[in-house]
Amino acid sequence: MFGTSGIRGPVGETVTAELALRIGRAVGCDAQTIVVGQDARLSGDVLADAVSAGARECGADVIRIGVTSTPTIARTVGWMGADAGIGITASHNPASDNGLKLWTPSGRAFDRSQTREIVHRLNRDEISLVGWDELGEEREWPDASARHVDHLVSSFDELDDVSIAFDLGNGTGRVSVDALYELGATVNTIDGQRDGRFPARKSEPNAETLVALQKAVPALGVDIGLAHDGDSDRLVAVDETGSYISGDYLLALFARDAVTEGSSVAVPIDTSLLVQDVVEAAGGSVSYTPVGDVYVAEKVSKQGFVFGGEPSGAWIWPDETLAPDGHYAALKLASIVERDGPISEQIASLNGDNYTTRRKNIPFDDKKQAMNRIACAVHSNYDTVNTIDGIRVDTDDGWFLVRASGTEPLIRVTAEARDEDTANRLFDDIVNLVEGERVAA
Repeated sequence: MFGTSGIRGPVGETVTAELALRIGRAVGCDAQTIVVGQDARLSGDVLADAVSAGARECGADVIRIGVTSTPTIARTVGWMGADAGIGITASHNPASDNGLKLWTPSGRAFDRSQTREIVHRLNRDEISLVGWDELGEEREWPDASARHVDHLVSSFDELDDVSIAFDLGNGTGRVSVDALYELGATVNTIDGQRDGRFPARKSEPNAETLVALQKAVPALGVDIGLAHDGDSDRLVAVDETGSYISGDYLLALFARDAVTEGSSVAVPIDTSLLVQDVVEAAGGSVSYTPVGDVYVAEKVSKQGFVFGGEPSGAWIWPDETLAPDGHYAALKLASIVERDGPISEQIASLNGDNYTTRRKNIPFDDKKQAMNRIACAVHSNYDTVNTIDGIRVDTDDGWFLVRASGTEPLIRVTAEARDEDTANRLFDDIVNLVEGERVAA
């Protein structure tokens, strides 16, 4: 039922009002107060109503905060002293999808053990409905977004010398624009009107979907272009020339800014070697997690961690919140530009061109059995193997990773090194091993 980022899928098929009602009941029978919010998708009202009804049937009170971003929903749980939050969102998925994501008071998404308990509760039918005179109450709190803006404004210095083009993609990113404006930045918005059909571009912001932003930045002569996905938990950027900044480069830049001597950052296991090199040069260390922001959040909740992120655009500063907050990331990046100058020069200083990455998708009918065979072969050929998510091997000057696709009958192979010859050698070795297992099967 739950993936690494909650429940997501097509409305009317995977995600229905019946499912939302059941999730509301399962969370509500173990909570006194629940925050419920939703992104701009057209199906949000129906699903939020169902979640609220289910929670109140089990005696929980519900605070409805309306259409707002996922980071605002996550933060509001703690602000309101609630026991849990339920966000109705499919994040960067298409407009036809929706979903549910569950939040703790710390701002961290429900982890695997917590979602597993929800599923067990539903499967065992351990839901207790209350009587007519014990139903939970519902109230609205329309000030969640304003509270988020106020918090951001109080967290950053003035940004009078920064100009920005911001592509909101018809989503819920207005908090970022309002906070930047209050801090004195010059902000030009693109597709700022909220529309859950996402008519201007696909909800996921990347080099292919941000064509308008990449053209607008040099045309307007601004310092940087920023973009959110549909629910604003992600932030991506283009430099002042209109060139898209890869997620690994942005991760390295944020990590370098956050790290201090002896501190640590958390990144998923498929992150570029560039990030490790940048962090270690600044006196810090990198700790790897499975792919998924919930795993990064779990890691950075531990002492000594100052930052965590994913190249997909999810950024977490644990002193702020354990939720990926695209709004905070937007202001953080703007403040880095204000302080350190042109973003293209900062990206160039990372020396990312020194790294070569090779990737290949290899089809397998039975991914699980194939991964078991590949794991045995890798363990036979290499001394140190990391299996927290797939199979990763680090060498003196590079690494490779073998992971099964979560959605397709494929096994994905990645190899990276500090020079092209080494990357090619690592890549050829692991591809030959993986394809050899396919032939043997």
